[in-house]
This record gives sequence, structure tokens and C-alpha cells, in this order.
Amino acid sequence: MFDRSSSTQERPGLITLIRQIPTLISRLIRDEISAARAELTAKLKESAVGIGLTVAGVVIGLFAIGVILATAILGLSTALPPWLAALLVGVVLIIGTVVLLLLGISRLRKSLPPVPSESIDSVKADIAVVKGNKRRARG
Repeated sequence: MFDRSSSTQERPGLITLIRQIPTLISRLIRDEISAARAELTAKLKESAVGIGLTVAGVVIGLFAIGVILATAILGLSTALPPWLAALLVGVVLIIGTVVLLLLGISRLRKSLPPVPSESIDSVKADIAVVKGNKRRARG
């Protein structure tokens, strides 16, 4: 039913297979790197399209904000002189800008310097425990 003599002549021997391992491993690594490159290229192209659409949306949004501000000024100018309406809208914008800047600067100061100080302290504590200087608190 099964002819062993013909199948052993077609199959490579153990030594031949062992000799092929480095070649097969390097080919596998090259193929994996090529697949990763192709995947990253596709994802980067998709990201570029997304970034372009986002930038276009931001630009159109900025124009829309300008139109809304002009509308607010024109609306206020029906009750106030136009220069006063523009001045009021400008002052409100400056106040909003200052508040946002102060909040942003406050958050930045809390996050700087960008050093993982908690992790560093934890590693220092671990080193001290290993050296036997103090006991590590469980938390």
C-alpha cells in the first residue's frame, strides 16, 4: 500500500534539514519585515488621508468661526454703535484666550519635566529593598 523506498528518495535527510534551518530562519525574518513594512506603509497612507481631511476641516472651521464672529458684531451693532459691538466681541475673545492660556500653562507646569518620577521612586525603593536597607511597603 505504501512504498517507503520512493518516498525516502524524495524527502531530504535530517542533516540537510538541519543545514537549511539558518536559511529558513533568515528568510522568515526577511518575510516578516517585508510584511511589517507593507502594513506600516498602508497604515501611514491611510493616516495621511485622515490628517489631510482633519486639516481641511480645521481650516473650514476657522472660516466658520470668523463668520460667526462677524455675525455677532453685526447683531450687536443693531443695538450699539458698530465700533462698540466689535470692541465688546474682541474683549470677550481676549478674556477667553487668557483663561485658556492660563489653564494650559498650569497643566503644562504640572506635567513638566516629562520624567516618570513615580517609576523612578519605585525603582529606587526596589533597589533599597534588594540591598536590604529598608522594607518595601505593599500598596
